[in-house]
Amino acid sequence: MSWLVGTFQDSTGKLNLTVAITIGEMMAIMGPSGCGKTTLLNVLAHRQASAKAQVSSKILVNDQKPSLSDFRNLSAYVESEDALIGSLTVHETLYFAARLSLSGSVSAAERIRRVNHLMQAFGLVHQGNTIIGTLVKKGISTGQKRRTSVAAQLISAPKILFLDEPTSGLDSEASFNVISFIRDVVKANKLIVISSIHQPSTTTFELFDKLLLLSGGKTCYFGHIREVKPYFDSIGFLMPNLTNPADFMLGLTNIDFERDTEAARARIAKIQDSWGSSPRASDEKSIATDLSLLSEASLAIQKPNKNSVIMATQTLLHRSWIKSRRDILVYGIRFFMYLGLAILMGTVWLRLPAIDYNMQLLANCILFGSAFMSFMAVVYVPAFIEDLMVFQKDRANGLYGSTPFIISNFLIGLPWLFLIAFVSSTFVYWMAGFRPDGTAFMVWVMWMYLNLVAAESLVVLMSALFPNFVGALALTAMANGLWMACNGFMVSPPTLNVFYRYVFYYINYQAYVFRGLISNEFATRTYRCGYNCYCMYDTVLKDQCLVAGDGVMAIYGFNVGNQGKWVGIMLGIIAVMRLMAWAVMVWKK
Repeated sequence: MSWLVGTFQDSTGKLNLTVAITIGEMMAIMGPSGCGKTTLLNVLAHRQASAKAQVSSKILVNDQKPSLSDFRNLSAYVESEDALIGSLTVHETLYFAARLSLSGSVSAAERIRRVNHLMQAFGLVHQGNTIIGTLVKKGISTGQKRRTSVAAQLISAPKILFLDEPTSGLDSEASFNVISFIRDVVKANKLIVISSIHQPSTTTFELFDKLLLLSGGKTCYFGHIREVKPYFDSIGFLMPNLTNPADFMLGLTNIDFERDTEAARARIAKIQDSWGSSPRASDEKSIATDLSLLSEASLAIQKPNKNSVIMATQTLLHRSWIKSRRDILVYGIRFFMYLGLAILMGTVWLRLPAIDYNMQLLANCILFGSAFMSFMAVVYVPAFIEDLMVFQKDRANGLYGSTPFIISNFLIGLPWLFLIAFVSSTFVYWMAGFRPDGTAFMVWVMWMYLNLVAAESLVVLMSALFPNFVGALALTAMANGLWMACNGFMVSPPTLNVFYRYVFYYINYQAYVFRGLISNEFATRTYRCGYNCYCMYDTVLKDQCLVAGDGVMAIYGFNVGNQGKWVGIMLGIIAVMRLMAWAVMVWKK
């Protein structure tokens, strides 16, 4: 028989307990808020415990201690929040879960068979072609999302399944259905399920085999569900008939709302002492921090090795391609935003003739377009945060690492950003009256493309540092404001404060975009002087009643002929930001 047994204790004093569970069983972890349910679940699953908790534990499976990689090949974790790609259908979600969790040794036919089997087992057949749901398009229900999340983790046939509040946000009927589906799969495949759960209904509660009841981090009861009522009756806490056992036990162990706190603490102490002195508690075995591999003889299905970096990257590219086409929040909304900005700029700076007094207007247009196209990349934050949450879940379950995620995220954006840069440039460039030359137009497109790629890389970096919408948005907006102020237009580089020049200017991608666009427009173009041959700029062509554009570049402190160098620096900045985002993700692992 395969079993998991152990003891757990942390330095905060929150937890001090012992549990044991065998294959084919479902164990519920219950208790009032703050009792240590999630802390225990995370430590058992080899995840980060509560903040500042120093863990001392020993977790054994079949009296063995495996490595972390062995444990992750053995288990799966379903978090309380459903981290799913909203624009994928239910079938696609399970299909990509199968591709990511199963190696090339598993045939495509076998992957499809597992997907169809789980959809049937969890009652998701009729929702197979329905999307999960995005901010702009409704998808499946909350209960169906929960079932999809669990099914996605079961696709790889784990032998231990951890569930964190699987019924949160569900009504009693939906909760019962979700746990029922899980129980059927557990019994059929002889799995171990450990789940934290908050106040289930009677019917849902009775679906579990064992209960671990906590209060103040200590065990109040651990054993079979059917023995709950007899045990509490035996220690003097009679459970009335027709009472939900979960409600009764939570009422006993929760002292947060008690008026007589001393009496409540005495009650909790009596319950804990009664359990500590019971024969069942004395028979429990110790726990440790590492899990061992279940013996293959006891497993119905072997879990194959995970995909290579190349295969994982290909799968993520395929998944991201579907999302980018289907979810308007990824690139669709940005396409129309940038197109609207281009038309606005083209109609405001409409058909400016090549006269010297329009040179400043053209420079203003270049600044406005390059800076705001960079700033508007912040709309990518929610789409990337969604991808980041899914990545964190998948990485914790051992499916893939930071490298495939960063590579696929970078590559999938390149064609879309080029399309945005080309279409928006087509409007603003020819409408505003920039240098009428096909090569010059393509150089403009190149700089706008590099601008968008750099801006998206900045969003990825800031979101990796602060993976929440408000934090990433605020940091990205602040960085864009800093880049705009130090890009060489507001204050020319020679006169820019030495601190900003050496700390920010030379790493400012907006500064190189502005340089490149200014050089593209003014380096080889001449402009007519105004009325009576009055020239606003004193250049070598003044005697011809013309203004040489390269003379204007000197005003900004830019040199002619450095386009290749600036492009190289831009590519370096983009690469560094992506590498920093990768390093942050590895560091936060």
